[in-house]
Amino acid sequence: MTDQFAHPDQVQQALFDQGYLADLATSTVVLLGLKLDKPLLVEGPAGVGKTALATSWAKATGRDLIRLQCYDGLDEARALYEWSYGKQLLATQLVRETLDKDLSESKGLADALSHLEEGGAVDAFFSERFLVPRPLLQAIRSPKPVLLLIDEIDRADEAFEALLLETLSDYQVSIPELGPLTATHVPVVILTSNATRDLSDALKRRCLHIALDYPSAETEREIVRLAVPGIDERLAAAIVDAIWQIRHLDLRKRPSVGETIDWARALMALGVESLDKPNILATTGVIAKYASDAEQIRHALAGD
Repeated sequence: MTDQFAHPDQVQQALFDQGYLADLATSTVVLLGLKLDKPLLVEGPAGVGKTALATSWAKATGRDLIRLQCYDGLDEARALYEWSYGKQLLATQLVRETLDKDLSESKGLADALSHLEEGGAVDAFFSERFLVPRPLLQAIRSPKPVLLLIDEIDRADEAFEALLLETLSDYQVSIPELGPLTATHVPVVILTSNATRDLSDALKRRCLHIALDYPSAETEREIVRLAVPGIDERLAAAIVDAIWQIRHLDLRKRPSVGETIDWARALMALGVESLDKPNILATTGVIAKYASDAEQIRHALAGD
């Protein structure tokens, strides 16, 4: 799969074909991650295209996307695996008669347990048939190459970071009852972070790093033209100029690139040809997520 990409400009073109504009530095690190089997840690403010980079790269490489959305309190059962206790209980009920017969001559609990262990009954209940894989294990055990997106890793705690280290170092998951399960195909792994907290040095050492920020005005205009076919170039330029002005305001949430695209699509849907005061006042809700932000935007752009 790595053979189709020999140079960063090929990666850049492949991402562009998926509607994602990446600079040469980003494309180079993406290529190195693929060739060296190294995870990528993509950091930057919300809305600069971190998740879009992962989804576009999955499409460009023809890999299925497996996504783990991180949050406070994320644990092993939601990220790695858990046992299906319902299936185990059902299986116990189905074989109860056989077990009762086998254990009828046992002399006490210890003897019964020994008998079960010798017959392999205990191990059978902790086999892969009762295992429920979560995203990390799904990526490791996938029969075909996949891209694993670990989104917003900074939302999880340091204990979860520690949980990731084995997976990212050896591409395996250790399950006490089964032993280590090693990747059939090494997944492409992309972690994203909004940099709301510092990640551990141990995690960063295992990753190649990409720092994304808001694109230049010229690049953002190209993104809008790519994402909103048929938009008038003057309107696209006016939208981006307004967005750049808005991002310099003291807002609770600055508009992301995605919201720039949403605004362009909204104006196109309304048949708007120019970004004048009435249109700004009517569509502020597309880009402002708080009432106080909307008030600032209206005052800055429309003098309202």
